[in-house]
Amino acid sequence: MEVGENEVQTSRVFTIPNLLSLLRLLGVPLFLWLILVEEADLWALAVLAFSGVSDYLDGKLARRWNQISKVGEVLDPLADRLYILTTIAAFTIREIIPLWFAIVLVARDVFLLALVPVLRKRGLVRLPVHFLGKAATFCLLYAFPLLLLGIGDGTLAMLAQVFGWAFALWGVALYWWAGILYAEQVRRVLRDNPA
Repeated sequence: MEVGENEVQTSRVFTIPNLLSLLRLLGVPLFLWLILVEEADLWALAVLAFSGVSDYLDGKLARRWNQISKVGEVLDPLADRLYILTTIAAFTIREIIPLWFAIVLVARDVFLLALVPVLRKRGLVRLPVHFLGKAATFCLLYAFPLLLLGIGDGTLAMLAQVFGWAFALWGVALYWWAGILYAEQVRRVLRDNPA
């Protein structure tokens, strides 16, 4: 989450927003166990739904209660990335999404990961999060539960598939668009801060 003009960053670790992010992180192995070992899809769906709601809440509460912290700025995107990557892996293994879709999503993170050493050489740890990246994450975190719900039969499953793939395709497009914007930010940093 990015600190705005009227927001103050705190060094506190034990905050409600950080607790929500930590719970999201702890939910990752639980989700994997539920979907891959137990194949308890409804429970896995509940964990995914919690991750989406808590992702929204942690940022909102941090801003509202002035609890924006350095820890939260690491935990929140870490939880987002882990949920996205583990869900992609689990959904690919279960054949809920095709392999090509998984490759397109993972390739964006690999692309951005390749930019990290360049940033570190300039003394930067990360780039500020922008709205487009948050919108992409929002779409993907809402697509995944719908796609999981869509593996059944009936009208509800069919509607979940339609809306799930709509969110997923928009999410991928926004995910890559945000990635290109991040790469442009890196290019500007390199131009403005030559080695």
